[in-house]
Amino acid sequence: MNEIPEANYSKKWDGDSRSAPVLVGDEREILTASLDWHRETFALKCSGVPKERLSDKGVPPSVLSLHGILRHLAGVERWWFRIQFAGEDVPLLYYSDDDPDQDFEDLGGDADEAFAVWRAECERSREIVAAARSLDETGVQRATGRPISLRRIMVDMIAEYARHNGHADLLRERIDGATGH
Repeated sequence: MNEIPEANYSKKWDGDSRSAPVLVGDEREILTASLDWHRETFALKCSGVPKERLSDKGVPPSVLSLHGILRHLAGVERWWFRIQFAGEDVPLLYYSDDDPDQDFEDLGGDADEAFAVWRAECERSREIVAAARSLDETGVQRATGRPISLRRIMVDMIAEYARHNGHADLLRERIDGATGH
């Protein structure tokens, strides 16, 4: 990420390890910083939770868990940035037509491995965004065959993370009472 003068960031909260949100910048800087802030927020919501509790389901009949959201977000990063925007020929993560909800429901595997996959997908997404000449560049929306701009993908990803950060906050509170961030 390009260095932005400190004055362009808002004040950080006590105990908050996230980069403070950007207050001034061009559209790419604002969208990139906002998406990274939401990624960091999700990581914070999972930090300190014992590995064996990451798969705890919230409240039945919901199948949501921090582990499931983690797997889902890794898959969403890959789907939007690598497959739909960059056109990479890579397999889907935690999804098949026969089992479309396996990201949330099949929580086998190590949580550390799931975090490593998510971090790698986030890093690849950052590389793709950085390499794009413009937010107007398009990929192909697989469902319709129509073009979709990088700008739209970034806005949708911010919304995706914001929604799941709310879920993660509730799940974390249920696990150990921690809230915030």
